[in-house]
Amino acid sequence: MRSHYWISAPYRAERDRLLTGLDLPPLLATVDAHRNLRGPYTAVGTLLRLIGPDALLLRPELAFRHRIEIQESTPELTALVPVVRRPLEQSAKGPGSVSRYPARLHSLRISHGLVDFLGAYLEALDDGPRSLVVHNVQHADATDREFLAVLLRRLPAERLTVVLLSDAEPLADPAGPLSASLPQSLEAHAVHLVGGSATPAPAAEQAPADGAGTLRLARLLVAADGSDEDADRLAAYARLEPAQRAALHDLRAAEVSLAAGAEPSLRLGALPYHLERGSDPGGAGVEALRWAQNRCKYLGFYQAAVEFGRRGLAIVDARQNPSEWWEFTRDTAVALAAAGRPEESAAVQDEARRTSADPVIHMKLAYETGMLYARHFPEAKRDPGQARAWVNQAIAIASLLEDPGERTFFSVFNRNGLALVETRTGRTDEALRLLDEGMERLDRELGLGERTWHRIGLQYNRAQVNGMSGRLEAALADYAVVIDADDDFSDHYFNRGNILRKLGRTEEAVADYEQALRLEPPFPEAHYNRGDARLELGDVPGALADFDRTLELEPEHVDAQLSRAVVLADLGDLPAALRGVDAGLAVEPDHARLLCLKGRLLAEEGALDQAGEALAAALRSDPGLAEAWAVKAELAFEAGDRDTAAADYDRAVDLGDSPEIRFNRGVVLEAAGRFDEAAADFEAVLARMDDDDARERLDSCRRAAQRAHA
Repeated sequence: MRSHYWISAPYRAERDRLLTGLDLPPLLATVDAHRNLRGPYTAVGTLLRLIGPDALLLRPELAFRHRIEIQESTPELTALVPVVRRPLEQSAKGPGSVSRYPARLHSLRISHGLVDFLGAYLEALDDGPRSLVVHNVQHADATDREFLAVLLRRLPAERLTVVLLSDAEPLADPAGPLSASLPQSLEAHAVHLVGGSATPAPAAEQAPADGAGTLRLARLLVAADGSDEDADRLAAYARLEPAQRAALHDLRAAEVSLAAGAEPSLRLGALPYHLERGSDPGGAGVEALRWAQNRCKYLGFYQAAVEFGRRGLAIVDARQNPSEWWEFTRDTAVALAAAGRPEESAAVQDEARRTSADPVIHMKLAYETGMLYARHFPEAKRDPGQARAWVNQAIAIASLLEDPGERTFFSVFNRNGLALVETRTGRTDEALRLLDEGMERLDRELGLGERTWHRIGLQYNRAQVNGMSGRLEAALADYAVVIDADDDFSDHYFNRGNILRKLGRTEEAVADYEQALRLEPPFPEAHYNRGDARLELGDVPGALADFDRTLELEPEHVDAQLSRAVVLADLGDLPAALRGVDAGLAVEPDHARLLCLKGRLLAEEGALDQAGEALAAALRSDPGLAEAWAVKAELAFEAGDRDTAAADYDRAVDLGDSPEIRFNRGVVLEAAGRFDEAAADFEAVLARMDDDDARERLDSCRRAAQRAHA
């Protein structure tokens, strides 16, 4: 049986030695993951440039299915796939006017789509297992690490044997919440080969330590774009005068800049790397880093956006270049919050407050700090009062701005943030008032029109507030306006699908979930919701397929495990249902509904003692779970304890008065000779649904009651 491998050793020569000792399938590709080369998706992009054209030739349908993943990870292949339309973004005036950025999990969805693409290509090749070798994993960007973690879990080594090579230091996860952990994935799916600390092999280009030899070795180091670990070249580079080093970086930057016309991913790696080390770091270097940071923030590569921002802040001086300093500061703080690192974002904002006395900057900082307290901090630290205080400060400063247009715009924008705070505290009427007032003011004072970023943003927020407060038809009307102007964003369809389901318009909800899945790389939530809706429509195979896909993408999705297990149980596959229940309980041991289902399944298999234990655990976790009381009542009835069964069914009816529970209680009451009470239960069932068994039992109970009263 084949395995994935992780090779770690302090020097490249030792890692290569261990690599050559492996018995690997034919090589698919060897790539370098060092982020200095091309930034986010350095390894992925290199792989796709090698196999992408062939994959799209063999499987043309992959071009549309994976257009987003390919364009965002490997822009060099953009011409080979349909262009992603973003009309509302295209109408925005400059990158600073774009107010919508991807969710933190967007990059995880990209990783899943890329793994799907790679799997489809291997299937199209149909020539047996292959191997993929990835060097410099210790220097990989968070996006590549996430992709590799997903790849190791989802593609078995029998199809693609993945070999990751890194130095001897432990591989650490990026800061912030994890979407997929590479160290955990390596531990679960790879064999770890550890190399010794042998002396590094001498460089092939040995040279005397004279000026020419030193320059030659340093030039080779610079040509590697910051990915070379050769000790001799590093030493030669260190011996150069600062001006000499800068000149080498300038020459290499010129070469990279020419290549970047055809290979734009270089603008996220080698180009800023050299320009910030060249002769004009404060000019060309800052410009390159700002472009890279803005691009990464726009695509949702937030960890990289933070890194570029901090590199920029190390160069710019707030007094000499206040504009560049503020742009780096703002986007670093925003990216940190979006990456789930709010404490670091707060520290950046506090430092900015200490540095600048500009009222506009303080207004924007007050708003961002308010959002930390409203949505980004961990639940225990969120504080609506603090959020309102900070946002009110932003509103107060906005009211003092001299320019009427800016005064209106920022007043509305900041009140939009206040509406979020009001929503989080349950004051939805006030939130709606603020949003309505903001849209009316934008129309009246700025004449922005309905099809603009910030106007649509307000309408979208109103749709969400209407949905949360039960104003479902109003929410649908808002989503209709939003989708008419912004029809390429998956979240709109996903959210509208949820509203349609609440209204009982399930077929329309399924259509919206399907559109959401067409507009975004694979994500489990949409598959799960579609599966649940399909089940409601009676499409059991479709529902099972969606639940299976959900669990393929997110094995720890407990609700999908539960829903899938319920379907399998109803189909009579009790062993598979129990395996699913146990898998869900391994993630969430106290999940009451899973424990309840386990009790039901064990009872059906005759393991009554174990079933009772599972039901007791379910009720300890959630004493208000009607289904658990009903199953417990059923076990008591089968054991001949009619009094306990009736009492447990009474509790179940009080907690969840469903026709099924009423019917079963009626059966127990009938068996106990309590015919009038049983008849009342069967009458309640028939009032809500037509059921022949309930009708027959009702007639029988009435006759028995008449005899008893005679």
